[in-house]
Amino acid sequence: MAAPPAAPPPARAVDLIGRKRDGGELREDELAVLVGGYLDGSVGEGQMAAFLMAGVLRGFSDDEALALTRILEGSGEVLDLSALAGPTLDKHSTGGVGDATTLLVAPLCAAAGAQLVKLSGRGLGHTGGTLDKLESIPGLRVDLAEDELLRIAGEVGCVVGAQTDRLVPADKALYALRDVTGTVASRALIASSVMSKKLASGAGTIVLDVKAGDGAFLPTGAEAADLARLCVRIGIAAGRRCVALVTAMDQPLGRGIGNALEVAEAVRLLSAPPSGSRLAGVALDLAAHGVAVARHGDVRTVAAVRRELERRWGEGEALERLRAMVAAQGGDPRVCDDPAAVLPAAPVVLPAPAPRAGTVTALPARRVGELAAALGAGRARKGDAVDPAVGLDLAVEVGDAVEAGQPLAMVHARDRGAAERVAAELAALLRIGDGPGGAVPDLLDVIR
Repeated sequence: MAAPPAAPPPARAVDLIGRKRDGGELREDELAVLVGGYLDGSVGEGQMAAFLMAGVLRGFSDDEALALTRILEGSGEVLDLSALAGPTLDKHSTGGVGDATTLLVAPLCAAAGAQLVKLSGRGLGHTGGTLDKLESIPGLRVDLAEDELLRIAGEVGCVVGAQTDRLVPADKALYALRDVTGTVASRALIASSVMSKKLASGAGTIVLDVKAGDGAFLPTGAEAADLARLCVRIGIAAGRRCVALVTAMDQPLGRGIGNALEVAEAVRLLSAPPSGSRLAGVALDLAAHGVAVARHGDVRTVAAVRRELERRWGEGEALERLRAMVAAQGGDPRVCDDPAAVLPAAPVVLPAPAPRAGTVTALPARRVGELAAALGAGRARKGDAVDPAVGLDLAVEVGDAVEAGQPLAMVHARDRGAAERVAAELAALLRIGDGPGGAVPDLLDVIR
C-alpha cells in the first residue's frame, strides 16, 4: 500500500515576504502565518515590517484585505449582542476636527429604537477622540465590562465605551508597528483595521463616516470613496448591514474644538430643533442612514427616517437619551441642563480678532486641530494627558462675512501667553477674501 503524500512544509515568513515584494498575492492561511507568527514571536518585528512595507509599495488586493480582516477579528474576543432586543447599530468615523457626531448620533439612534454599542478611541495628533470628550463630564466612566455595556445598551439604547485589549489584539500590535514604520497609508490595511474592530464589536448594522479633505487622513473625496467601498464590501461579506458616508473635513465640522467645548456644543444643539448647524446636519445624515439600513436593509427610506429623527430631536427625545447614557456611565446628568455649571472651564478666554473685513474663504481643519492640541486639548503620543477645558470656540465658518476686529473664535487656555499665541496664529491662518461666500457641501457621497 502506497504511503500518503507528505504534507507540504509550512510556509516560511521569508518566502511570503519575498512573494509580496514581487507583487504576488497571499492566501488567507499564508497571511495567518505572518500575523499569528508576529503575535507569538516566531515572526520577527523586522520581518513583519518588511512585509507591511512590501504590501504598501506593491499593493494588497481586496481579497487580501477581506482575509486580513477575518484574521484580525479572530485574534480576540467578539462581543455578543444577541441579547439586545432592538436592531443593533455601530458607528465609526475615520477622524476629524470638531467632530462630535457620536454625541449626537448615539442618543438619536437610541431615540428611534435602535441599540447602539460603540467602542471608541482617544484622540491623537490633530483629531479628537470621543472617549476624551465624554471623560470631560465629571464622573463618567468609559472602561466598561461587557455586562455593563449590554446592560446600559438595553436600558438606555446607547453606550460608548473603551475598546478592551481582548478585542482584536492583532490589530493593536500591527497598528503600533505600522505607526513607526511609515506603513499606515494603505487602503487595505486601513480597511482591515477599521472593519475588524467594527465586526468584533458585534453590531448587526455598521454606519461609517469616511472623511475627506485637509483635516482628514485622505485628502480627496475619490480616495475616501474608494476606502469606503472596500469597508462596505468587507462588512457585507461578513454578513452585516453596512453603509458609508463620505463627508468633508476641509474645515472643522463643529464650532467647538476641545473636549468640554464639544460636549457643550452637542448639548446646546440637542436642546433645540436641528437647524443651521453643519455638525447637526452630518449627524442627522449618519443617523438616518444607519437607522434606515438597520430597519429595512437599504437606504430607500432615508428621507422618511430623517424626518422622524428631526421630530424626535426637536421634541427632546435625543437629549433625554444622552442624559440617561451619561447617568448610566456614572457621569453628572446635569451636564444636559447646564453644561457651563458642570464641565471644566479654562481660566483664560480671549478673542482672536479678524485682521480685516471680508468673507471667510478657508479655515484649514488640520491646523485648527493642531492649535487646539497645542493648548492641551490633544496629545502628541498615546498616553499623554489632555486638558479637558482648553480649546477653540469658533465663531465663523467658510462663507461667513466678517468685519475687521470681529472675533473669529474664543481661545480657551490655561495662561494668557498661550491664549495670545494661538489667537494670533488663528487670525493669520484663517483666510479672508473679497466678494460673497458660497455654501460648502458636507455630504460628498453615499456608498450603499
